Amino acid sequence: MIKTLLAAAVAASLTVICGCGQSARSAPTSAHAASAHAARAGTAARLPGLSQDCLTMPHPCYTPRIFDTAYGIQPLLDRGIDGRGVTVALPEAAATTAQPPQVTDIRQDLADFDSRFGLPMARIQIITTLAGPSASPWLAGAEEVQDTEIVHAVAPDATLRELLVAPAALSTPAKAATTFATYVRIAARDGQVISQGGFGLDYNLGENGFTSAEAATVNSALEYAAARHATFICGSGDQGAIGQGSTPPVREVTLPADDPLVLGVGGTSLTANPVTGAYIGETAWYAPPGAKGDYSVGSGGGFSHLFTRPAYQDGVPGIGAWRGVPDVAGDAASPTGMAYARSAPGGAFQLKPTGGTSASGPLWAGLIALADQEAGHPLGFVNPAIYRIDRGPLYHRAFHDITTGNNTAISNGVTITGYQAGPGWDPATGWGTPDAQILIPLLAR
Repeated sequence: MIKTLLAAAVAASLTVICGCGQSARSAPTSAHAASAHAARAGTAARLPGLSQDCLTMPHPCYTPRIFDTAYGIQPLLDRGIDGRGVTVALPEAAATTAQPPQVTDIRQDLADFDSRFGLPMARIQIITTLAGPSASPWLAGAEEVQDTEIVHAVAPDATLRELLVAPAALSTPAKAATTFATYVRIAARDGQVISQGGFGLDYNLGENGFTSAEAATVNSALEYAAARHATFICGSGDQGAIGQGSTPPVREVTLPADDPLVLGVGGTSLTANPVTGAYIGETAWYAPPGAKGDYSVGSGGGFSHLFTRPAYQDGVPGIGAWRGVPDVAGDAASPTGMAYARSAPGGAFQLKPTGGTSASGPLWAGLIALADQEAGHPLGFVNPAIYRIDRGPLYHRAFHDITTGNNTAISNGVTITGYQAGPGWDPATGWGTPDAQILIPLLAR
């Protein structure tokens, strides 16, 4: 998904998750992070006009504080590792004034989110170069709001750069590949991290939808970003072992998460103590057909047929001759998601749960922003370092190894057998989810 851009461009190298930018409009700079960290609320204040509050649902979402505690992020924030000096680029689908109430003013949403949870004011820039003439810069769909608020919760002092892209420019695989190449090059000029949900900008497309030439166009842009020390992060898809958009449904992975230069992020369902935030456990994300229609949802994963196994995956049990996806994972289940704030008709606000690998991707974008700050320079292409840590003695301290659940998928009554989560790397949750207080210093070194 396309994310909000916040703050002026500062560095020539990026960590790519997915984004772009050019002429920017910015909000006021944030308050000093230290005082804000002390004020981060453990429970949401009940502000006037709240029309829906996922914190009070039978299966409640988590406040940012609980979310940050469960993943070991809070100790980093408490010592001032908050993303300061790092720009996260978020490519997002441009919205127009013809789309209410599906779109909202992201400035208002962020202001409510920050006030409700004691976060510093977000630094945000909107890049409209690729948005199209009818786009409204500050209007945002739910995916853009979700992506932006997750990154802001994890790295509250990072600059957020929203790169708006006209949906028509992504309407076919050929257009998507060409447009991707354009916005990745824009994003990599002045950001350190790029975070993208997928093509469409809130979903990925199965590999079978792309020609080898189109995949090469995508890979060339990612090579450009890596050469400029940008980290690119992307969700692995939300239909389990089925390639997004594949008709008839087949077992495949999605582009661009399958590219070896991308940190592919799968999904889990997180259980944490709702009061203290203490981590309890996780399983591979899966929800059966029904709530979402005639198909199941779950963590995308499997093996590419376009990209051979990269060197950093050599010797990993369970990976053969082809690129395995995902590399890592994070919470993607709406019933256990982090709360995000979004305005509703009539001036009220809603607290809704985040969900999908378009939520776990921004989590990792925020984490890499913290690691860049800790290191004092952009880390760039992080996959080799991730795999070194996970194959070393500190793996079970730096990561939660997810060993239950699978990503078997159902679409229109057709079952596609997926992959079982298990010890170490697996094609449902990768190496697992972070314990950031251990992982971030290791990455920074």
